[in-house]
Amino acid sequence: MLDARILRNNFESLQAGMARRGNPDLDLSPFLEMDAKRRALQAEVDGLRAQLNAGSKAGGAANREELKALSGKIKELEAELKTSEEEQDTFLMRFPNIPHASVSEGKDADDNVEVRVHLTPTKFDFEPKPHWDLGRDLGILDNETAGSTTGSRFMFLIGAAAKMERALINFMLDTNEKSGYTEVFPPFIAHEHSMVGTGQLPKFKEDMFKLEGWDYYLIPTAEVTVTNMHREQILDGDMLPISYTAFSACFRAEAGAAGRDNRGLIRQHQFNKVELVKFTRPEDSYAELERLTSHAEEILKLLELPYRVVKLCTGDMGFASAMTYDIEVWMPSYERYVEISSCSNFEDFQARRANIRYKAEKGAKPAFVHTLNGSGLAVGRTMAAIMENYQNADGTITIPKALVPYMNGVEKIVP
Repeated sequence: MLDARILRNNFESLQAGMARRGNPDLDLSPFLEMDAKRRALQAEVDGLRAQLNAGSKAGGAANREELKALSGKIKELEAELKTSEEEQDTFLMRFPNIPHASVSEGKDADDNVEVRVHLTPTKFDFEPKPHWDLGRDLGILDNETAGSTTGSRFMFLIGAAAKMERALINFMLDTNEKSGYTEVFPPFIAHEHSMVGTGQLPKFKEDMFKLEGWDYYLIPTAEVTVTNMHREQILDGDMLPISYTAFSACFRAEAGAAGRDNRGLIRQHQFNKVELVKFTRPEDSYAELERLTSHAEEILKLLELPYRVVKLCTGDMGFASAMTYDIEVWMPSYERYVEISSCSNFEDFQARRANIRYKAEKGAKPAFVHTLNGSGLAVGRTMAAIMENYQNADGTITIPKALVPYMNGVEKIVP
């Protein structure tokens, strides 16, 4: 959430930053009137409280009725002030983060900036198959049965595919642990406050699955529960940066995604992902973003998969992000790169919503941390990339060398 104090004192600058996102509906102007009203109410309440305190010290029966009336007036204004504060917070909650100054302006993914490329796109001397056809022919992916038991955008993984899913999860967690991350196994359900804390609510309610009769949601990413591990806490600055890695199932309604990537493993309602989450000092957060991104890349390097890194433009960034790198893996069936990880610095946007602070040193005033996260990696998309890039002319799939130990020595998937 935007800082009301900073917005008040630097309104023109922040409004200009918001305008860089390219959405004409993101007009902060009503804040000025809301803030003036709230501050006027606060000043009136403070003034009346001072009168009440002075009158109480003076004592005497003559002013009891006056003090009683004064107390009643204060309660009325306090209720009005609370409503005003809630209105202001609700207004600010709908606004995304301000893009970092280094983020280039643009409308959509076509305006993103390529940062680096690793390996050249895979070429074949035969007609390659998409992973959904490979999986069907090998008998390891079954969307039809999943469709009959649950619905569209679900998948049964069978035999070698189920083993590879489990192998990839363990491989990713182990690799991330070597990079300095502490593994956690989080809940897959979060309450509304946690969703607000990381920015999924209130804006993206339609994209999530809510449990009927409960104030609970299935998480769209482990970022939600892991980031909220330190909700309402003041961290010791000496502990920072704190780095976590977590496996979780993820659940997304994919509202508005009909007809897009609706085959195979790319866009599912339920999928597995290994997450990277960091809590840092503000002055260190952008250096930590580079490290986090390199750690996500390390997975793809070890699997020897072609990928590229792009820096998202203002029009393509996520709601809570101040800067984002997308890592895109090469998918032969699409003949293009497909996002497999999104690595973001949220600065203090999430920390302010979830009230996560730190003390730089003993006795220092608490300040908001910066939070970061990235996929390390999306497991289903990694499997799809392996299937397509490592396929053979006879329809078999070679297992990447780094993954063979996690597959109990299996080197090739055959029918």
